[in-house]
Amino acid sequence: RDDVESRGLGDVYKRQHPGSKNPEGPKSHLSRASLLFFAVTLHNIPEGMSVGLLFVVAGQTGDPLALSAAFALALGLGIQNIPEGAAVSLPLRQEGYSAKKAFAFGALSGLAEPVFGILVVLCASWIAPFMPWLLAFSAGAMMYVVVEELIPEAHLGEHSNIGTLSVMAGFVLMMALDCALG
Repeated sequence: RDDVESRGLGDVYKRQHPGSKNPEGPKSHLSRASLLFFAVTLHNIPEGMSVGLLFVVAGQTGDPLALSAAFALALGLGIQNIPEGAAVSLPLRQEGYSAKKAFAFGALSGLAEPVFGILVVLCASWIAPFMPWLLAFSAGAMMYVVVEELIPEAHLGEHSNIGTLSVMAGFVLMMALDCALG
């Protein structure tokens, strides 16, 4: 924990639920925080692709409402990336990474969105038929990480309702934005 860099890949991580005696799943040389980084980054790829595709549709149709929707989606996903970046950075910091390095990895996980958004703009005609599948994969990957890792981890310490209340507040905020922005 004190020196993450010297630990290297010698440690083998197998997923273990709190209170469980036996680990499960395939062995990995990556830490839980590193696996979370990859899961969030993977989740951000189809999100960025959806923004890029919406900008393509707006450009092709010339519809100002489509352009407005593209900007609203980009803004919403940008706002969402703030807590996602924290969800990546904080476990890395807890594992002993420096604050700058942990922040950089959190920001890097969100950088996948604009990169893949631009790639979709460049090859929109080829990728459009696959977008529903990619978005479903994105949602599934994030739900899996939240249910299997983040929620149980949030309840390991003293009993607190702050995590549950935060999820509920985030859901209410997203529903309000969905209704307000159409």
